[in-house]
Order: sequence, then structure tokens, then C-alpha cells
Amino acid sequence: MKVIILAGGFGTRLSEETELKPKPMVEIGGRPILWHIMKIYSAFGFNEFIIAGGYKVEVIKSYFLNFYALNNDITVDLSNGDVTFYGGDLPNWKVHIIDTGLYTQTGGRLKRLQNWINDGETFMFTYGDGVGNIDLKGLLRFHKSHGKLATVTTVKVPARFGRITFEKNRVKSFYEKPKSTQGWINGGFFVLEKGVFDFIEGDDTIWEREPVEALSKAGELMGYKHDGFWSCMDTLKEKRYLEELWNSGKAPWKVW
Repeated sequence: MKVIILAGGFGTRLSEETELKPKPMVEIGGRPILWHIMKIYSAFGFNEFIIAGGYKVEVIKSYFLNFYALNNDITVDLSNGDVTFYGGDLPNWKVHIIDTGLYTQTGGRLKRLQNWINDGETFMFTYGDGVGNIDLKGLLRFHKSHGKLATVTTVKVPARFGRITFEKNRVKSFYEKPKSTQGWINGGFFVLEKGVFDFIEGDDTIWEREPVEALSKAGELMGYKHDGFWSCMDTLKEKRYLEELWNSGKAPWKVW
């Protein structure tokens, strides 16, 4: 099953780190947060990734082109150019890195990848700045059980984020920026059917607005409630928080 990861935004609220690199390449414990996200998926057997790049996509391409050399010890035989890698970080990943445009919005980036998804194919979709100990197999089972076009993983976080309300497990409403206090919010980690592309108009479409709201109103969006750990890395404060957790040796999202 393919996993689409958004990795093309400017990361303006983390400008201290994103002047020279895209936000998904900002490091936690010496590894890009993108690597952490991929490790979460890989722990559940999802190993094919489509990275929707944009801002400084060349940094992402360079990282994966040099992945083995950067993450393992190497021997280079200069007489013939042979390279031998030593170490344990040799993941069985297939990584497609697609430039989805510098100014394309989140929904537009997803729409640009439509041809990478086969008819009738279920796929996963998330942001390049959020980690959690989500049971991805449980998430997929839940999605398959209800037969709708979309499932969003919902988490409980103080409401500077968008809020989601439920009618049983069906998402009744999806507010991008509510005025109220706490509630269930969009944690990313979506499971989607190809039919969701019909809800996206083009490059200027923000996924979290018209498409998700329309899916909700059509009864095609279900919410998978995750009560465990989840955090995004939207600010320098959140980066430091995740760094502290990782350095403690007890990072909750380390499910591998």
C-alpha cells in the first residue's frame, strides 16, 4: 500500500530551521522528522512512499540518493568505484519523490499525485511534520470496515488546531480553526480511496477546507479516534519538545 507524505510547504513558523531545508527535513535526534514518519509506517509493513515535494525538494532528493552513505559506515574502493555499506539502517523502502510545485496547496499536491494511485486502490496520506504511536493496522481495519472514501485519524490536543465533531464515528463537522477550547482535531494519518480526488479542484485547493468539508457533508469521512501520543512539529518549541523526548530514550512514537 502506498503512503503519500506532504513535504512541500515553506515551514514559515519554523523559519529558524527551514531557511535552508524543507520542514520535513528538520532533524529530531539527528534524523529528519520525515525519516521518523516513514519508520512509523514501515513498522506496520507500509514501505512504499510518495513524497510530495515543493520547497527545496532537492534537499529531499539528495538525502535519499545518499541515504545509505549518510546512515551507515562505508568502504569505497577507488580503484573500481565499488561501495560497501555496513550498518543496520538498510530499510526496504521504495521512495518516489515528486515535485508538486512551489506554491501548490495541500489539496493541490495530493491532486497532482492522482496518476500514481491505481483505480480501486486504497492509500495512506499524511503530513511531513507529525508523529504518533498510531496503530496503523487498526486504522486500516477501521477504514475497510465502514466502506467510506476517507478516514482521518483524530487526536485530542488544545485547540489552536482545527476541531472535529462526531455523530458516532462519522465526522459531522470539520472546523479548520475553531474559536472554542479543546476537542478532537485532525492528526493526519488519513486512509483514502481514489474517489477523494473528485473533491479536489486544483493547485489552489487546501485539503483541510473544501475537500474535507465536502467529504464530511457527504457522509464520506470517518474519524479514527487515537487516544495515544501525537505531536506535530510546527514551531521551534515543538521541535525542542520532540528532541527532548527522543533524547530521553522514551520517544512514544518510536514503535519500531
